[in-house]
Amino acid sequence: MPPPSSLSAPHAPLASGRIGRAGSDARAWPSFPYTALTRVSLWVTVTVVSALWTWGIWQRRWIADDGLIVLRTVRNLLAGNGPVFNAGERVESNTSTAWTYLVYLGSLVGGPVRLEYVALALALALSVAGVVMVMLGAARLWAPSLRGRRAVMLPAGALVYVAVPPARDFATSGLENGLVTAWLGGLWWAMVCWAQKPGRTGPAFTAALAFLAGLSVLVRPELALIGGLALVMMLIAERGWARRALIVVAGGLLPVGYQIFRMGYYGLLVPQTAIAKDASGSKWDQGMVYLRNFTGPYALWVPALLLIAIAVLLGAQRAGDGSPRAGLAARIQSPSAVVVFMVLSGVLQGLYWIRQGGDFMHGRVLLTPLFCLLAPVAVIPLTAPDGGWPTRGKGYVALAALWLALAGWALWAANSPGMGRDATRVTYTGIVDERRFYSQATGHAHPLTAADYLDYPRMRAVLVAIENTPDGALLLPSGNYDVWDVVPQKPPIEPPPPGVTPEQWRRRHATHTVFFTNLGMVGMNTGLATRVIDQIGLANPLAAHTARLEDGRIGHDKNLFPDWAVAEGPWLKERPWIPEYLDEGWITEAGAALECPKTVEMLEMIRDPMTRPRFIGNLNRAWEFTKYRIDRVPKYELLRCGLPEPPLKADKTPYNGLPATGP
Repeated sequence: MPPPSSLSAPHAPLASGRIGRAGSDARAWPSFPYTALTRVSLWVTVTVVSALWTWGIWQRRWIADDGLIVLRTVRNLLAGNGPVFNAGERVESNTSTAWTYLVYLGSLVGGPVRLEYVALALALALSVAGVVMVMLGAARLWAPSLRGRRAVMLPAGALVYVAVPPARDFATSGLENGLVTAWLGGLWWAMVCWAQKPGRTGPAFTAALAFLAGLSVLVRPELALIGGLALVMMLIAERGWARRALIVVAGGLLPVGYQIFRMGYYGLLVPQTAIAKDASGSKWDQGMVYLRNFTGPYALWVPALLLIAIAVLLGAQRAGDGSPRAGLAARIQSPSAVVVFMVLSGVLQGLYWIRQGGDFMHGRVLLTPLFCLLAPVAVIPLTAPDGGWPTRGKGYVALAALWLALAGWALWAANSPGMGRDATRVTYTGIVDERRFYSQATGHAHPLTAADYLDYPRMRAVLVAIENTPDGALLLPSGNYDVWDVVPQKPPIEPPPPGVTPEQWRRRHATHTVFFTNLGMVGMNTGLATRVIDQIGLANPLAAHTARLEDGRIGHDKNLFPDWAVAEGPWLKERPWIPEYLDEGWITEAGAALECPKTVEMLEMIRDPMTRPRFIGNLNRAWEFTKYRIDRVPKYELLRCGLPEPPLKADKTPYNGLPATGP
């Protein structure tokens, strides 16, 4: 190997310190002998792939309805209502805590800039940063095997990821995908650095890496499988108890602190989205359908085979890099272990989502496992012909041929029609291309703002309906896309004070509730005083605590009847003020079922003013109410609670119109 002084190194020593076991500076990063060719090719690769990735993301820029849900919560934070979707109701409607607060901080910095553009800029920047870091991490991984030989760094796994259309679709969707990409890329790079300096990482780096790993559960709850495994590896590899305590504190302080806050504030162990989508359930068959729906249109088996072959060739190149270090700690803190960690993380994430049944958005939840599996080969070294193995014989030619085949596949996949004609149709799979669906439904190629979604069916009509019901109303979606069914609010019982007309008094007490699936577009186009709830349970606590429908569309497999919304609120509950498709008996039974003691307690946990006793009470019972479920059929819910049937109408006939039975 040529002397380090004659070669370029990607990292300079951080600081002077005591001499390590090899006589080198214990605080210095490993200095890898990159040649000028290798160094230049790496930065050319990073620049070109980043530019293509940025351009591809921008060509598919948009914000999903679910992304607008996040922005409604941010609006409430900015208004001083707390991290809630509806003011006065402590419901955590966003899965990614870190993304919610990151957009909130971005909005504070951005000032008058629209929230949608803040989310767009953050998502774009994070998505690009994640791909950059995953390439730099892979470059560090392969650097020691070059031994100073001339090599060209080529994009491989990174090329696959940026070519897959769903990766570009969700990079700026207003969801947390960009943050997930950045977190994974940063963790991968940091873990490779950690593995290449066994026993010699300083306390600052150790704390920073532990903190990054601990953020996993706040980025997305299921990422705790990745961050937790990284922390376990660090604890095993560390030799001193003081350092282990540092890892525990740095990695656990923020997530544990937020978990205590979540339990006391929301009264749950997990975000309400996890309860609404029953994150502990399993739908393996649907999960396999989702996997085929993702891999089939892009023939992902082709890059899988090519990358496996490339990894085998490169693995043989590394085979002579020296015998493995002895001891469990040394084996854990090694590049090979970090590769296994990342690949295993990808497999576990994939299995988790397949077990869950996947998602209703094409490809979205499998992007994380794909990114993990591609990380070790994000970039690969192709050694120059005079560099030794694999250039002897056919190894060099084989590696170059495999990479060319991979580049050809990437060019084809990047222009693939994806799901084709089924992209915007809800077929038996329940899966759609979400970006294309909303582009078609709104008539905007790039629906970015809440105003763009006013062109979605029913959206302008809901604003008209609110304007036309100044005395308050519950709005239910009608079969006519330009009409909303209106259930009027009851007039206030108290008489108006002197000098206030009955009309002024009614309007002073007027409230509006919209019952609709698409929470984001409704929530962002209406005022914060308007309560917006859904039948799925993302923002509706009653719907979230119903049982999952076995054959429901994935991600939408809870369906609370609108009768509950009428029964729960201050609305008129009999004909002629309710739509024909609602049943007076069901409404009355639902009203009686809402008196179930545990249901009353559950609602009090999130609606009572937040005081110290309330916080402590929520904290103590969060586990109990996370498991609590109600029956969506009011009569069955009465039976479950042991409550009596409500009395008959004044004319002694049942509310359902059938003949009365019994005495």
